Amino acid sequence: MNKQNFPRTRYVWFAVVVAVGLLADLGTKSWTFSQFGLPGEYGAPEQRGIYWLIPDVFGIQTSLNEGALFGMGQGFASGFCVISVVAIAVILLWLFWFGQAKSLFWTCVFGMMTAGVIGNMYDRLGIPGLLWNYPSPLHEVGQPVYAVRDWILVMIGSYHWPNFNIADSLLVVGAICVAVAALFEKNESAKTGENEPAKPEKTE
Repeated sequence: MNKQNFPRTRYVWFAVVVAVGLLADLGTKSWTFSQFGLPGEYGAPEQRGIYWLIPDVFGIQTSLNEGALFGMGQGFASGFCVISVVAIAVILLWLFWFGQAKSLFWTCVFGMMTAGVIGNMYDRLGIPGLLWNYPSPLHEVGQPVYAVRDWILVMIGSYHWPNFNIADSLLVVGAICVAVAALFEKNESAKTGENEPAKPEKTE
């Protein structure tokens, strides 16, 4: 049953959030890889593969991820693309068919997550047109790259956090918003239940 009971401007909000997220993700990926190249192709020798913005804490380092977040599922790009399409379809149905877009908060949160999904799917489909410059068990030199372009490097002490990008950040922030909102709603429901007067027991 169609439950469209939200302002039509929610379509605009959703489209704008997706567009801004995609522009930020694809724009930064394109600029970074054009400036620093594929892993191992950095222009300035003194950079040694990393351009530090905050020495030993935060920098730029291009890498290619054939898996998902944190490098999981290496080599399953086509499978992740299918999952991405399903995720987008679920988001659109939930927002605009079942009416969850009546909430501006959820419209923006899932707009963010949609931008993240599309941004990484764009890379997995090989649209940037990159070619591998080093061999691995998954590919040969010169083959098309079906991998996500990562470039943000963060060090936590001596630990090298897996490189990521704006799309990953949008997905993680969106997931955190969902978790926090769900926890908040659970606490509110618990408080409401505590304040309800106890129902009298039935006597026969």
